[in-house]
Amino acid sequence: MVFRRDETLGSIMSTLAEIHGGRRLVEESGGGLRITYSQAAKRVNRWAGGIAAKISAPGDRVLVATPNSYEMFLLCLAASRAGAIAVPVNEQMRPDEITHVMADSGASAIIRSANEVDSAEPLGKPATVQPDDVAALFYTSGTTGAPKGAALTHRALVGQVVAGVAWPSALRRDEAVLALPVAHIMGFAVLLAVACAGVPTYLMPKFRAEEVLDAIESRRSTMFIGVPAMYRMMLEAGADKRDLTCVRIWGSGADAMPGDLALKFKRMGATATLPLAGPIGEAMFVEGYGMVEVGGGVAAKLSPPMVGLGLGESVGIQLPNYKLKVVGDDGEEVAGGSVGELWVKGPGVLKGYWNSPEATAEAVTQDGWLRTGDLARRGPFGTVLFVGRKKDVIKHGGYSVYALEVQEALERHPSVLEAAVVGLPDGRLGEVPAAVVRLAEGADLDELDLLGWASEHLAHYKVPKRVVAVDDLPRTGTNKVQKHQLLELFSER
Repeated sequence: MVFRRDETLGSIMSTLAEIHGGRRLVEESGGGLRITYSQAAKRVNRWAGGIAAKISAPGDRVLVATPNSYEMFLLCLAASRAGAIAVPVNEQMRPDEITHVMADSGASAIIRSANEVDSAEPLGKPATVQPDDVAALFYTSGTTGAPKGAALTHRALVGQVVAGVAWPSALRRDEAVLALPVAHIMGFAVLLAVACAGVPTYLMPKFRAEEVLDAIESRRSTMFIGVPAMYRMMLEAGADKRDLTCVRIWGSGADAMPGDLALKFKRMGATATLPLAGPIGEAMFVEGYGMVEVGGGVAAKLSPPMVGLGLGESVGIQLPNYKLKVVGDDGEEVAGGSVGELWVKGPGVLKGYWNSPEATAEAVTQDGWLRTGDLARRGPFGTVLFVGRKKDVIKHGGYSVYALEVQEALERHPSVLEAAVVGLPDGRLGEVPAAVVRLAEGADLDELDLLGWASEHLAHYKVPKRVVAVDDLPRTGTNKVQKHQLLELFSER
């Protein structure tokens, strides 16, 4: 069976059930949900019937506010099947943020548990929608203001992952361990992608490094997909002392993955495990580049086993049907090697920010290019090199200091586990770089030593002027560092 061109979020699980039937779809940690594709399709149909009874018209928004779980994912599919627009809410949002999402989306219903919609007649046929209709609203984390709802179409969410059905799931045993928030676009897109690929998921609703390592090692799982912060935490939790040779594929996204960290995990995995010979080779590392405004990923890079390529600052090669360009302040493409803003065009670009035409016009050009807010440099062979967030550029005395470059230099110091660099206001120079670091166990902050290290590895204007050590860094639901909160550490001192 092949996917139809008009496949939607509401029809996808029924189609997958026809392909994979009684094969296991998901198992949740702690004795949670454990169901097959066929069972999942029946639940989606049943819950869609319950949601249809709650809405008054097609296109009504339905807030899905359950705890992080596979149930949340299936409820979003059910809402779409009923003709509604799903609005998943991250449980780590503050109450005032959830209130804002409810009001901004104009949601007509809120679902806090599948039990609320589990008593109706199943909806045997999905509501009629078009691939370019809005399927779901994914709200940004709101770290720099009130959360905005990215309106993503069925084509954006489903069209990018259906090719995964070509994965040879029937020819080999695979299992993906995931601990991502479903209400975040990466978590949602990864769940959809592995489901299309026929790869069973072991889902952990909350990431805890030791528990994830226990699961991979004991279950002999073959894949793990997470964000860079998770890899750091697993390394700190003793990943290099575990038997992770079962892993054939490591995956990452949502933030820049340091090349040396990816290389360490490649070496912990294996290409295959042979009778008598045992594990051979190393794992593959796959990294995607994307954001909520493009419904997932638009570029990817792959580092094959025993090959050092595909690691580091490149965002990779654009995926089919996508275009990337690096644009200067004048709106024209920059010359090779120059830094500019990365623009993206393709089927996943958001239809707009819900109820915010001004923000939409600022983010998307009239001819459909998304201004990502990321700084990049055009590299050889069509690659694009990631430089950092546009807001992460520190203007220091006429120089541009890219926070990512300073962070990577500090993290090469043996006492530094993680660094976050921000710009502090300075009356004479405009801004000066400052760093917040997490130190290795037993290490003490020697500011002069660390700044001396930075001076040896960076130009003088890039060296932080102040350093603060902390036990942990403030993070979003996907473990990204909330840099705006770090500024308070320096004002307190």
